[in-house]
Amino acid sequence: MTTLAHETDIEVRFRDLDPLGHVNHAVYASYCEQARIRYLRDVLDLTADDLPMVVANLELNYRKPVTFDEELTVGVSVASVGDSSFTMEYELRTDDVVATAETTQVVVDRETKRPTSVPSEWRERFHEYEPALD
Repeated sequence: MTTLAHETDIEVRFRDLDPLGHVNHAVYASYCEQARIRYLRDVLDLTADDLPMVVANLELNYRKPVTFDEELTVGVSVASVGDSSFTMEYELRTDDVVATAETTQVVVDRETKRPTSVPSEWRERFHEYEPALD
């Protein structure tokens, strides 16, 4: 298991389950979203209303099913920062890694709805929180 910079504990809800009693595949994206929002809140001091970005790409790799009574933790780190986007990596785990994921967020100007540069303050805070970030 990899240790990623930020961790979020997730409560698996009954409504998250499919007919076989496993967490539905689509719910994993919501778990990543919860972890991403908490990371951005904690590291960048942003609220949901302050997030001028869209998810441009999401990749999920499933390794093991999760059931209702398991404790789930989502680790997340910023993997890279580009001009107008940044990529985050996720590791979803119970006792073992159950899934990995990656998202790319594009920063968008609220008025023009066009991509814009990642704010320099965000870059600084990412690097302060994650010194190994290139």
